Amino acid sequence: MNKVELVQEISKKTNVTRKEATEVLSALVETIQKTVSKGKKVTLVGFGTFEARKRSARIGRNPQTGKELKIPARTVPAFSAGKKFKEAVNK
Repeated sequence: MNKVELVQEISKKTNVTRKEATEVLSALVETIQKTVSKGKKVTLVGFGTFEARKRSARIGRNPQTGKELKIPARTVPAFSAGKKFKEAVNK
């Protein structure tokens, strides 16, 4: 399912226009991105938690040459599914 299809489903289920559904979805995604980029968590009970996780620096290898290279430390976004979401997927 892509964003257009998701907007159509939201529009059908909530009886709002596609434009309104698009605005709400965009606001949700933007808010999650801003909050996580500040190092805070966003928890939607039953659905899951969005958070930033730190990866430490490490040594990797170029697969073509085998040469070692340094991979710098970085912060990456992460999602942990909630209990209800996991149960729904495992049915």
